Amino acid sequence: MTETTTTIEIPTPTRLGSWVSFLRAHAAITRELSAQLQREHGLTLNDYEVLLHLSHAEGERLRRVDLAQSIVLTASGITRLLEGLERAGFVTKETCSSDARVSYAKLTPAGKAKLKNAGVTHLRGIDELFVGRYSGSELVTLAELLSRLPMTGAEATSSCTAPDTPCT
Repeated sequence: MTETTTTIEIPTPTRLGSWVSFLRAHAAITRELSAQLQREHGLTLNDYEVLLHLSHAEGERLRRVDLAQSIVLTASGITRLLEGLERAGFVTKETCSSDARVSYAKLTPAGKAKLKNAGVTHLRGIDELFVGRYSGSELVTLAELLSRLPMTGAEATSSCTAPDTPCT
């Protein structure tokens, strides 16, 4: 049996520092956005994101498996989250008439109203904690830079191996 070794290059302080700054900012901002939504509307950030995805979907419904992928949750994680939203009356569960194995999450009128009210709080928080801290041109540049990052689990598994070269 052959053992392989991989040499890992230790990142420079600049590269590591930007990573740490990104992680800390993300954690702090998402924690505060979720706290605001919880305090004012009884929703978590994931609850809000599910309602938002459903509101933009055709017929205001999505397959539960697609919803889980959209917000990067496991099947059991989306099930637990949707059960809470169903108990609150914001989402209903629908089955597929042509395939009993498929189930959908559908936004209810109460869920649509909750999303509308919570949206005011959420957008205010985004502006205070993120958007309002940058100029318009900085936001354009930041959006371009962040667009290089994976947005789904599938994108995260693709490789970009050239050091010091931006992935495109």
